[in-house]
Amino acid sequence: MPELLSDLTTLRLGGPAAELVEATTEAELVAAVAEADAAGTPVLLVAGGSNLVVADEGFAGRVVKVATRGVVPDVEGPDAAACGGVLVKVAAGESWDDLVARAVASGWVGVEALSGIPGSVGATPVQNVGAYGQEVAQTIASVRTWDRVERTQRTFAAADCGFGYRHSRFKADPDRYLVLEVTFQLRLGSLSAPVGYAELARRLGVEVGQRAPLGDVRDAVLALRAGKGMVLDEADHDTWSAGSFFTNPRLSAEQAAALPADAPRYAQPDGRVKTSAAWLIEHAGLSRGYSLGAPVSLSTKHTLALTNRGGGTTADLLALARAVRDRVEQAYGVRLVNEPVLVGVSL
Repeated sequence: MPELLSDLTTLRLGGPAAELVEATTEAELVAAVAEADAAGTPVLLVAGGSNLVVADEGFAGRVVKVATRGVVPDVEGPDAAACGGVLVKVAAGESWDDLVARAVASGWVGVEALSGIPGSVGATPVQNVGAYGQEVAQTIASVRTWDRVERTQRTFAAADCGFGYRHSRFKADPDRYLVLEVTFQLRLGSLSAPVGYAELARRLGVEVGQRAPLGDVRDAVLALRAGKGMVLDEADHDTWSAGSFFTNPRLSAEQAAALPADAPRYAQPDGRVKTSAAWLIEHAGLSRGYSLGAPVSLSTKHTLALTNRGGGTTADLLALARAVRDRVEQAYGVRLVNEPVLVGVSL
């Protein structure tokens, strides 16, 4: 029987893989991708499967499951000493939340607000994963990759990664760079980085910009995420999702001014204004649990997640996504953009 992508994704959706290769070492990972590239075979990389929406027809190529392991901290080398902290080299296949848990336990500061995010370390620079006031771009020192065009390894310093809101050079050119290892530069201490998100600050009982014990920040973030169905739980269908399905729109000043007076507005360094996709969805009249009748719906805990209630299909999910996108555009003139990677399908 062919492997079903539904068994490898947090949405539990997706048809069969024509071929599945599991790579547990870096050499196996490079070989699996390079061989497919040389043969002209399409490649789909899967690790945690938390950011993928795969067609019901499956994937007619080689699915490579990234299962590499390794976390190597350096607190004594010259580079670590220069940054006054620790440099941590992490294999692409490592669990992201396992790394965050280790960082908090070890007194490595800078990723604690990113607790509870599913998926692999190698995926984090691609999306520039962020939540609760932190982004991985703030702590990534470098990303080592396999360049599938030049067929050689290339390492990019953080400044060369093209990081932006949920964006990077790796996302901009998705078929070129295979992430092998990410190096993080983290401070040492018992207190968090300054808390940059109001909801988290309130939960911790501190002001925005203040610090809190690392463990307290992790516990608070996990509780907030669980309350929104954003911590994986086999028994909770609200977590059968790809997390936030739409990115928060970044608008021109004119677009932002056209929104209702009570719409959230956050000034951005580039002069644009960020607003809340969840607010737009809710105020366009789509409440938690909204469904078109198929076994998929908006989460009952958070309108930004599209969820599989069991027995759903990718076609069902996309129909709901289009309905949400179109309703928001009709109401506010803002077109929402999907955050998960779409494989073999489109909105």
